[in-house]
Amino acid sequence: MFKSATFKLTAWYAAIITAISLLFSVLIYTIASTEVGSQLDDYLQKTSNLPYISNQRALEYIHDLQIEQAESNLLGALFVTNVVIWLAGGIGSYYLAKRTLKPIEEAHEAQSRFTSDASHELRTPLASMKVELEVALRDPDLTKEEMRELLSSNLEEVNKLTKLSQTLLQLSQLDHRAITREKVPLRKTAKTVVGRFKNNSRIALGAANKIPHVYANELNVEELLTILLDNALKYSPPSSKVHVRFIRKRHMAGFEVENTGKGIPADILPHIFDRFYRADASRTSNTSKGYGLGLSLAKKIVELHEGELTVTSAANQATTFRVLLPTAPTRK
Repeated sequence: MFKSATFKLTAWYAAIITAISLLFSVLIYTIASTEVGSQLDDYLQKTSNLPYISNQRALEYIHDLQIEQAESNLLGALFVTNVVIWLAGGIGSYYLAKRTLKPIEEAHEAQSRFTSDASHELRTPLASMKVELEVALRDPDLTKEEMRELLSSNLEEVNKLTKLSQTLLQLSQLDHRAITREKVPLRKTAKTVVGRFKNNSRIALGAANKIPHVYANELNVEELLTILLDNALKYSPPSSKVHVRFIRKRHMAGFEVENTGKGIPADILPHIFDRFYRADASRTSNTSKGYGLGLSLAKKIVELHEGELTVTSAANQATTFRVLLPTAPTRK
């Protein structure tokens, strides 16, 4: 589809360039030929009055020949110029067409991939619930205890679907909604977020001396830190510590979230912010780790704030997520 659109757009660009080139060629030819003819007419008139000019007809013949030759040379030069313009314009048009359609193509591919992944993630728990319910309905001797286990299992799947739909809604809202910004104190916000975790004793909160307020949406910053802390706690040993340090860089401030554990291999690291991406290639093997949307949401939040989100890690080494957001403007 996009290949065909590229050639169509190239054709339109080339047609516009051709039309402009032909228009200027006609104008140049008309003006130049008129000027040459006028100059030669003046020359003929001046020379015809000279006493030593005896053959007027020969002079007129030379005059007509010079005009014809000048027009022929002008047409040749314009033809070569137009051919060069058409060739260069065609190549340039194709390049511009590809560059114009590239963001649209990438967005289309991302949307298709997102729809496919979302359908897959929704289908898995629904299929599991359907199988369990069908088996239960066919069993006439189902006990209360077995029914309770079935309902608990289905409730777990419903909770997963609810969390998935909420995250998808957040991503959609961030794509189409402008954010309101205010001064956000980083350490105070981080302390609030840490207090919401049941196992917050594992989280070591660093000092924030001389760290300025960031200019951001406070709820988004809370969500961002929640995602990174939840990710760090999930993928580190239960007895290990997760460190939160506050950092500053030029006109930006933020925090680092560091955890120990298996780390992230180099071949996986570039993909961790992709939607629905998980290191485990088998999506149906284990859904307890989430749907692979948290880090995508974190990246989107940082992008909306025109900040920076980076990660450093390696297999069997510490993993550090680094967030930098613009600082609040100071009053003069």
